[in-house]
Amino acid sequence: MAFLLSFMILAFIIIIIIFYLSSSPTKKAQETTTYGPPSYPLIGSILSFNKNRLRLLQWYTELLRISPSQTILVPLLGNRRTIVTANPENVEYILKTNFFNFPKGKPFTDLLGDLLGGGIFNVDGHSWSSQRKLASHEFSTRSLRSFAFEVLKDEVENRLVPVLSAAADVGTTVDLQDVLKRFAFDVVCKVSLGWDPDCLDLTRAVNPLVEAFDTAAEISARRATEPVYAVWKVKRVLNVGSERRLKEAIKTVHVLVSQIVRAKKKSLEIGTGEEAKQDLLSRFLAAGHDGEAVRDMVISFIMAGRDTTSAAMTWLFWLLTENDDVERKILEEVDPLVSLGLGFEDLKEMNYTKACLCEAMRLYPPVSWDSKHAANDDVLPDGTRLKKGDKVTYFPYGMGRMETLWEKDSEEFKPNRWFDYEPGSTQPVLKPVSPYKFPVFQAGPRVCVGKEMAFMQMKYVVGSVLSRFEIVPVNKDRPVFVPLLTAHMAGGLKVKIKRRSHILNSV
Repeated sequence: MAFLLSFMILAFIIIIIIFYLSSSPTKKAQETTTYGPPSYPLIGSILSFNKNRLRLLQWYTELLRISPSQTILVPLLGNRRTIVTANPENVEYILKTNFFNFPKGKPFTDLLGDLLGGGIFNVDGHSWSSQRKLASHEFSTRSLRSFAFEVLKDEVENRLVPVLSAAADVGTTVDLQDVLKRFAFDVVCKVSLGWDPDCLDLTRAVNPLVEAFDTAAEISARRATEPVYAVWKVKRVLNVGSERRLKEAIKTVHVLVSQIVRAKKKSLEIGTGEEAKQDLLSRFLAAGHDGEAVRDMVISFIMAGRDTTSAAMTWLFWLLTENDDVERKILEEVDPLVSLGLGFEDLKEMNYTKACLCEAMRLYPPVSWDSKHAANDDVLPDGTRLKKGDKVTYFPYGMGRMETLWEKDSEEFKPNRWFDYEPGSTQPVLKPVSPYKFPVFQAGPRVCVGKEMAFMQMKYVVGSVLSRFEIVPVNKDRPVFVPLLTAHMAGGLKVKIKRRSHILNSV
């Protein structure tokens, strides 16, 4: 069956190539090359898309740079038209001004629906609104923030630091990206589920839930990169290849999370102490949610929090190995705080560390692009006309590399760009930057509810790790940025860990 499907796809591509060789771009396509890739009758831009399939980020960025409006049109065979923009005015219009005309839409929810079901990150309308209200309320409570900070502190002090200390003592090479992903999965599961997967115990086999999440997330993301949209749907119907592996992985995720939900519900019914009611799952159950609804809700939060912060920190740690002066400034900021025991209130003073995190996410955003679909015909602020059903993508990766937004040094790592001087002051202050210019946490009604919690986690980890250890990359080659649902560093970040001598006796 798999062979037959592959043969059919190959035959289809051959027909397209023959058509291409016997055709030439339409006059209209030639005239609008600077606003998008060459487009041909019937097949659209599929040839250019397939040629650049493994470098879509760079390709889109190159096209956007030469577009006068920083917006391009990419029509693909069998797909809805795709409009990609790096224009902040367009981003604000999509995410805020005309929010209700740009839902995620069925084409997007189809991609992730098998995994996320009816969770908040994969729904629109009333379902999204009700989950958003519940999540916004919970994330704004002091009790959840305090609980999350205690989880974070315990995971860092009793797991992350000992793992890095052991690596420093023995001199082994560690994959820092993998360590941070394990750390983040522990934290998000404790906060979301009240369940501890203990992923930082490197002597144990990888938790099956972790493996299933990784597989499901990767294959779901690759659906969106198929040059012909129908290919993954055919494979799903036939239950072959990657779609078969996806189905098995999703079943594992759903079964294991459902088991955790049932166990949590039972523990709440019999009463196991107030501390058991602090996690998000307990709060959702207490609010009357149950069954698949609560399962999908917590899966969405795990998906959102499991790799985003670890990706941002991985890239920052690498960037610091290339920029000693920046690392030194972070140490000057965090050393006095860490020496007294880094507390929740101390994190608010770590402005330079926050600027470094923002600068790392500008260059290497955890989510490279995000798409909506036009519910009705519309016109973007730059004059781009949209048709009902068009896929409209805003592009944080490309936006971070636009000279029109970040000056001529946009490709360089410069945390000072996030500071300004107030009149009469000698101390720099973090300057406000429009979330539509820097939409790594989305913006408008769908802005990330966990944004402040994410900064809390990243600042605490960066401060705790850098004040204790030096990070020394084993490979001097420039890492490769790979975009999936959340981006990662190809091959991981292999490093040696060395203790910092000035606090040698404090670990």
